[in-house]
Amino acid sequence: MVAADGLYDASMKAIQGYYLIKPQDLHWRPSNLMKIPNADYLEHTGSENLGARLWRLPPKSASTLHKHVRSEEFYFVLEGTGRMRVGDETVTVPKYGGVLVGPDQLRQVFNDTNEEVLWLIIGAPEELEFLQGSKSKMNLSLIYPVKPTQLPKELAGIDWPSKT
Repeated sequence: MVAADGLYDASMKAIQGYYLIKPQDLHWRPSNLMKIPNADYLEHTGSENLGARLWRLPPKSASTLHKHVRSEEFYFVLEGTGRMRVGDETVTVPKYGGVLVGPDQLRQVFNDTNEEVLWLIIGAPEELEFLQGSKSKMNLSLIYPVKPTQLPKELAGIDWPSKT
């Protein structure tokens, strides 16, 4: 990879060979702040260039409101109708539709329907500070410049993540 100054960036190493990831290899877990079920496709590959997760949004739920330092993210709807806010805009994404979001844009995937929505979210380059074994500490205010658990206006009055 070539850095902004035109020099080769050796810190981003490519994997060797390939990895086959089967559905049974995925480990589903709730996200830290918003408790959205998600599975990291690349957690066992050692990839430092790319992130890819499935996010299964239950009805009347939302992920964190966040942005990134370096990563662009591609949001792709596999099941249902996706909804997200990017900056001050609300975007509706049909099944098999996608949205590419730059690192500096606040974004939040949410589900204001009564049906579950399944997203595939791919980001690159990986935020190195979040990789396992990272020696540097991420300044979370760069990712969460505003309250990350706030819900979009479309979910006003909803209790998510549920306190019960």
